[in-house]
Amino acid sequence: MAILAQEHNVAPAPPTKKRRRGISWTALFWIAPAVILLLLFFIYPMLSTVVWSFENADSSRFVGLKNYQRVFTDVNMLDILKNNLLWLILATLLTVGLGLLVAVLVDRVKIEGIIKSALFVPMAISFVGASIIWRFVYAYAPSDQAQIGLLNAFLGLFHVPPQAWLQNEAINNLALIAIYTWMWTGFSMVIISAALKGIPDDVIEAAKMDGAGRITMFRRIILPAIAPTLGVVLTTVLINVLKIFDVIYVETGGNYHTDVVAMEFYNQLFNFDNYGLASALAILLTLCVLPVMVINIRRMRREERGR
Repeated sequence: MAILAQEHNVAPAPPTKKRRRGISWTALFWIAPAVILLLLFFIYPMLSTVVWSFENADSSRFVGLKNYQRVFTDVNMLDILKNNLLWLILATLLTVGLGLLVAVLVDRVKIEGIIKSALFVPMAISFVGASIIWRFVYAYAPSDQAQIGLLNAFLGLFHVPPQAWLQNEAINNLALIAIYTWMWTGFSMVIISAALKGIPDDVIEAAKMDGAGRITMFRRIILPAIAPTLGVVLTTVLINVLKIFDVIYVETGGNYHTDVVAMEFYNQLFNFDNYGLASALAILLTLCVLPVMVINIRRMRREERGR
């Protein structure tokens, strides 16, 4: 190269430096605060919780798997797991299903903006605030007294006896799930509606020209087109439902057979000082959330590679 450069009166190019492998000290300097915070506030507490889950109530003695055994054998704990399963299935189906239904029905109608705004307003309220609002809706008084609860007052117009919505074990979990559905249906609707807007108009028009009915169009065109978005909404709601706490804490405190894993974790840790069982419940909840997060991350990566 140098001889050719001399023949053409061109200065030889300087030798290129080999790129050093590894992380430079500058990069370490910038990521160090994030790594330290991650270790202090995530990794260390997680490892401590794992260790405590194998110890007794005051963490003074190693008990092995007894805490986990109690979670899956104790009658009260099994009732809690059953409630969590009910929340997981019913709340997810109602929230995503109603969000999808409303998004499809109001798509491209004149009052679409008004309907979406009205359904999205509850998302601006915290879980605690929404629960307090619904306590007034579900408020109960004996039939010989004035009903200050909105729902029981409405039933009184039709001479229907008032119902103890939060104390009646046959309906109280459904009443609590209704609060969550009221709050998060707007979230599902807005995200799904944005995906519907992304479907090309020429595809819809071509399907109409081919004679496709509304149900066929929904099954064959709309649903496959918004499937990735539905996956994101579904996993988001699943993770949120698995961690549900605020609504139960404000409405019933876990009484009347409405307890869930997150609520029982709080009770065992702060009310009963049982660090072992509380840690086991926390680890169980984490293990339930992690697969959903992993599936969501893998799907998002596949979509990025597809682009």
